[in-house]
Amino acid sequence: MRVCVYGAGAIGGYLAASLAEAGAAEVSVVARGAHLAAIRANGLTVETPERRFTAPLAASDNPADLGTQDLVIVTVKAPALGQVAAGIGPLLQEGTTVAFPMNGIPWWYYHGIGGADEGRQIALLDPGGALWRAVGPARAVGAIVWPACSVPAPGVVRLLSGAAAGTVFGEPDGSASPRLDAIASLFAAAGLGVSTSADIRALIWRKLAVNLCTGPLCVLGRADIAAAMGSEDGADAPLADAARGLLGEACALAAAMGYPLDLDPARILSGNRRVAHRPSILQDLEAGRPMEVEALYGVPLQMAAEQGVAMPLLALLSSLVRLAGRA
Repeated sequence: MRVCVYGAGAIGGYLAASLAEAGAAEVSVVARGAHLAAIRANGLTVETPERRFTAPLAASDNPADLGTQDLVIVTVKAPALGQVAAGIGPLLQEGTTVAFPMNGIPWWYYHGIGGADEGRQIALLDPGGALWRAVGPARAVGAIVWPACSVPAPGVVRLLSGAAAGTVFGEPDGSASPRLDAIASLFAAAGLGVSTSADIRALIWRKLAVNLCTGPLCVLGRADIAAAMGSEDGADAPLADAARGLLGEACALAAAMGYPLDLDPARILSGNRRVAHRPSILQDLEAGRPMEVEALYGVPLQMAAEQGVAMPLLALLSSLVRLAGRA
């Protein structure tokens, strides 16, 4: 199987190097800048709590150099999806699957959902329908990635946590399919945690709820998740209140969208206080990169307005996150 990871940053680099090292597929990556130069010169190195390994693989900033693929795994951040729409064409052939393990609401969300919303496009995520045309929703497979990773140096990816939870793939229409089985087998052969789901949207909402109760507070406090959760008493107790409030707003929206979440706020906050990790949206701010504000906050707020769900806390904090990004 020919596999291209489009965007070999933290998550993409971890997946690509793991697949390549295992010999599970013929793996290539689309990367850029110093990261690309380091991969070309020395291969892509992954550091995990247990070991360190380096995988040589084909890498380019021009997808046309890599040829057509059986599977493309798009791991760029949401602001770069327009570039993906413009560049992905040379990687695609008849039958190519394109998986999108990304944060927030995916651009294909209303494909395969059925009912009156079937086929709706989300302009905030896919302006002008560029991805809808270039990739086509029928190629898309949903995915949730639980591992947390970082890029400590060009050509190096560090796995921080979450390897066991791995990646969950699911068809937009909830069906079982040969292509899901093929992806799961590929990941399993590489020793990557993997599973499939008949209801990928429920997992999208679950991860989004957790991201909503951490990301805005981390960005505005310039703090890791553990610190941003605050304590139940003392001077930073309002942080814990804010985290609970954000989680409650996210759960209310998920329920209105047809995906009620059985989340225990006390357990979520307690677990988050053990996560000394700076979320990717904060990493982007600190590196001067565009943040995934629309995918994580803008689209949920748009959906909330449509559903008549009040999310005043997210509206306020996401506005402040935008200000922080512009500053």
